[in-house]
Amino acid sequence: MKKLLLYYILCGILFLSNLYAQDKLYLNFFPLGDVTLLDGPFKEARDLNIQTLLNYNVDRLLAPYRKEAGLTAKAASYPNWIGLDGHIGGHYLSAMALNYAATGHSDCRQRLEYMISELKTCQEANTANFSTWGVGYVGGVPNSSSIWSTFKTGNFTAFRAGWVPWYNLHKMYAGLRDAWLYGGNEDARTIFIKFCDWGIYITSSLSDAQMESMLGTEHGGMNEIFADAYQMTGETKYLAAAKRFSHKELLNAMAAGRDNLDNKHANTQVPKAAGFQRIAELGGGDNYTRAGRFFWETVTGNRSLAFGGNSRQEYFPSASVCIDYVNVVEGPESCNSHNMLRLTGHLFRENPLAKYADFYERALYNHILSTQHPEHGGYVYFTPARPRHYRVYSAPNKAMWCCVGTGMENHAKYGEFIYTHRNDSLYVNLFIASELNWKSRGIKIKQETLFPYEEKTRLIVTEGSSSFKLRIRYPSWVSAGALKVIVNGDTLSHETQPASYITVDRSWTTGDVVEIILPMHNTIEPLPNVSKFVAFKHGPILPCRV
Repeated sequence: MKKLLLYYILCGILFLSNLYAQDKLYLNFFPLGDVTLLDGPFKEARDLNIQTLLNYNVDRLLAPYRKEAGLTAKAASYPNWIGLDGHIGGHYLSAMALNYAATGHSDCRQRLEYMISELKTCQEANTANFSTWGVGYVGGVPNSSSIWSTFKTGNFTAFRAGWVPWYNLHKMYAGLRDAWLYGGNEDARTIFIKFCDWGIYITSSLSDAQMESMLGTEHGGMNEIFADAYQMTGETKYLAAAKRFSHKELLNAMAAGRDNLDNKHANTQVPKAAGFQRIAELGGGDNYTRAGRFFWETVTGNRSLAFGGNSRQEYFPSASVCIDYVNVVEGPESCNSHNMLRLTGHLFRENPLAKYADFYERALYNHILSTQHPEHGGYVYFTPARPRHYRVYSAPNKAMWCCVGTGMENHAKYGEFIYTHRNDSLYVNLFIASELNWKSRGIKIKQETLFPYEEKTRLIVTEGSSSFKLRIRYPSWVSAGALKVIVNGDTLSHETQPASYITVDRSWTTGDVVEIILPMHNTIEPLPNVSKFVAFKHGPILPCRV
């Protein structure tokens, strides 16, 4: 009887651990499964994306991991971007976890579990086969043995001959974290932590100068990964590693309020800044706080186009050559916007300002949503700002660009930022048809809207009762005095200004209705540093660019 009772207690602990895993890192986000997308463009995009993802062959994505571990591959690697073989596998694992969390789709769960079982085998094989450098390693970087066996001694020759090895590894680090965070897979957590320990070991003999030199090569958000490991375990060695993986060339400039981004590879820099903010969030120090905030301010304020994207030909241009945006075909990457939204979410968690939600909305609607082909679900690499230009979309199994990887993840995350919570407040950040199940408050709220095709949204308490502050975003694109909030038929009197939140503090109960009137108007926004080219906007939406 005691054994049976212990069994049920352990099962309950495991269930709760999996159920609330997402709250363990991002304390203001609701679990993706608690936000149900209702009919509309975001739900359509997510569902189409799942169909597209299931067309990929998992064994082909896993082939580089088995190969580098000394195991026989079960299928051939995908040929695209073969020098970066392995990076898409990490993105795909994240996508499976995110989509399973958002929808409960059984195929996504099965693929996630299969990938984790295979990756566990690879990690064990690396530990057995490469004991001098590979204990805990689970990467698909081509020529891993040559790279890491010499790297750990400070010899970067093979490392520099490879194609951004740490960037490649970062995708699997993130995939493993997400398989635990969103998929509730405890094996993924174990593999992740062992992999983090490998990362600390392989860099342990490097001097600060060698680390700084190494970080001059694109390395994704490795500092964010170690910050996550610190929050997951409470072990300070991971926070120390997060700081060690923070590129001082960018950190110190941003902390000092100095924009040194001209001619730098954009998507190399954005993940670093997301890591700075995660370190700041976990008590890493004022330098990291200032760096994360200033990076966001300078990129969104000075270096972003009207649709929220940034960079041309993958680099931040100087002011004198911003005309390139209308001449070259390689406009902003969706990778950049994906990572800027990640940084934005981190900043909002620390300080829930409407300016963050305003940018999030702009980039989400105009860039992220638009990167998916509406029929076959392919992904865009570049979104050109060149007038009358076109886009090039990927096809399943035939393209492995970096933005294919982030594209796999993007469309599963639409429910992430619609609502957030903090203390006794519920923030309504985005006007997307959805239903929130706020389990800790025992209340469900449904948002009915056709926005942006109509200038309003409606919130209905469909179940439960609770007292809390409902904070409704007053978007910057609604004129002063134009936004109306009607609670159960009564218009709320307020003096709230655009780019802030209107607060409705009351006891809520089943049947309460809040109507929000969001009048849109037309505006123009010039191209950065090239005022003769403008984008037309209706509210936050760009119907066209001229």
